[in-house]
Amino acid sequence: MEEKEIIKLSEKLFIPTYSRYPLVLRKGRGVKVWDINGKEYLDFLAGIAVNVLGHCPRKVVLAVQKQVQRLIHVSNLYYTEPQLALAQILIKNSFADRVFFCNSGAEANEGALKLARIYMKTKYGKERYEFISAYNSFHGRTFGSLSVTGQEKYHHGFEPLLKGIKFVPFNDPDAIANAVTEKTCAVILEPIQAEGGINVPDKNYLPKVREICDKKGILLILDEVQTGIGRTGKLFAYEHFGIEPDIMTLAKGLGGGIPIGAILTKEEIASAFTPKTHASTFGGNPVACASAVATLETVLEDGYLLDYCQRISKYFIKKLNSIKDKYPEKIKEIRGMGLLIGVELTFNAIEIVKKCMEKGLLIGTAGDGSVIRFTPPLIIEKENIDEAISILDKALKEVLV
Repeated sequence: MEEKEIIKLSEKLFIPTYSRYPLVLRKGRGVKVWDINGKEYLDFLAGIAVNVLGHCPRKVVLAVQKQVQRLIHVSNLYYTEPQLALAQILIKNSFADRVFFCNSGAEANEGALKLARIYMKTKYGKERYEFISAYNSFHGRTFGSLSVTGQEKYHHGFEPLLKGIKFVPFNDPDAIANAVTEKTCAVILEPIQAEGGINVPDKNYLPKVREICDKKGILLILDEVQTGIGRTGKLFAYEHFGIEPDIMTLAKGLGGGIPIGAILTKEEIASAFTPKTHASTFGGNPVACASAVATLETVLEDGYLLDYCQRISKYFIKKLNSIKDKYPEKIKEIRGMGLLIGVELTFNAIEIVKKCMEKGLLIGTAGDGSVIRFTPPLIIEKENIDEAISILDKALKEVLV
């Protein structure tokens, strides 16, 4: 089928939940993808922070091929080796004692909310059910995860959402302290608000939140769906802040492109989940776990990729600042950590995104639409960045004429 025919038929058949670009992608390798007509693109969105090792990394492909030939799926009524291997890697390299596998970030956050509530109700009584979240946060689109998402634009049409949710400004620990009551169960935060605009908090923000949670006897849930698996230059973003959460959620980059999510927590909290309190048919699927094991082994190997992410980030931000210097009245700020980077404009970024796509660069938006979002694979090289910067510069010139 030709490109126009695929797009036309897709528009007819799919429930219209996406505003898609008129682009049909056929294959990818490393930091590049090709459309159905053979045109090449630099992918600096990477499936929105999913393809941390780029497209079709050899070790991940081989792990998936091997597992598909051995065992594709069985129920969680039985044990499998890939699940165990993945659990061991995650627990060894995190704060956690226990893990639960699911299929997505929203599902992981949904499970984390359930776990926090049942643990706190078991320990303190039925009135400990409220959550504190931050404005501009994004935790998913299921009813629970949507209820703790601090952006009203995602709520419209789905009210009433879950009760017992309070929102406070991000990067304001005093606001959290003032919002805590005898009914508070947990605080849920992203270490860096990604969908909300690549908002990086002060270095002392999470330590102060951790202190508040400890003092008040409430849980701290960190949503690391987008910040985890090396995205910020550490395996998990909480490591930058010198604290540990009580519960952490993962997805996106965890499977290297294959869908998988996870909830990580400590022994005492995990004990609140017992048989039949929570489950997932496809959670911990052998193929997804094999892919995640290969991904994590690559990210963790000798610590090279994590260190490299921090080094290449400095180069990328330096180049972006050179663009900012050329358009000081149009570019307000460059911010981010590792390879989760935002460029805030004084106008809506969608035309820039479209121009870049025309010229062979895939990027996205965040926040209110004025932030260009860069989440490239961790394997990008300086020449990839130079090419992306050149395309961005040309796009800005054309749009701002």
